[in-house]
Amino acid sequence: MNDLSKTALLLIGFQNDYFSPDGILYQVVEESSRVTGVVNNTLALLDKYIDKFALVLSTPIHFTQDYSELKNPIGILKVIAEVGAFKADSYGAQGIKEFDKYGKRIMQIPGKRGLNAFTHTELANVLNKNGINNIVLAGTVTSICIDSTARSAVELGFNVTVLNDCTSSRTPFEQSFYCEEVFPLYAKVCSHTELVNE
Repeated sequence: MNDLSKTALLLIGFQNDYFSPDGILYQVVEESSRVTGVVNNTLALLDKYIDKFALVLSTPIHFTQDYSELKNPIGILKVIAEVGAFKADSYGAQGIKEFDKYGKRIMQIPGKRGLNAFTHTELANVLNKNGINNIVLAGTVTSICIDSTARSAVELGFNVTVLNDCTSSRTPFEQSFYCEEVFPLYAKVCSHTELVNE
């Protein structure tokens, strides 16, 4: 994919509660993130190619102080509410500081309050208005938000690539299982260097 002019890089979950050592959910993805090198590899991709992508988008997850938008949450969303993660305007909900240097070159798409970055956001409209055909996914959690968003993107007609070294999950096993056994059923999987050197 040497021509990135019709491609959007979608950054999911690059927030302090996941990636800062004092983030509330840091321990959930820390081992997998360290193994894959998700942050460093994503930064390497951005440093070299941020202006080659048609769009670079971030879809941070934010909740109100009382999580009233979550109706009878279960699983990961129940955990998020119980531990107080990703509250709007909190340190944990902020994007990681490593992305600050890119400024407005990373477009923020607000509204994500669940697993899928297309739900309750303008993501699909932004992609369609900009003539995007291809979506490349980076971030966390691979088995949840990356998977949910990737499947929706395919159903909406986009070509999807998941970067196996720019994503992380709850465990290294879960990361490799999704990248080797699940994503290839509906998307392309490669490293950030393979993406640009094919």
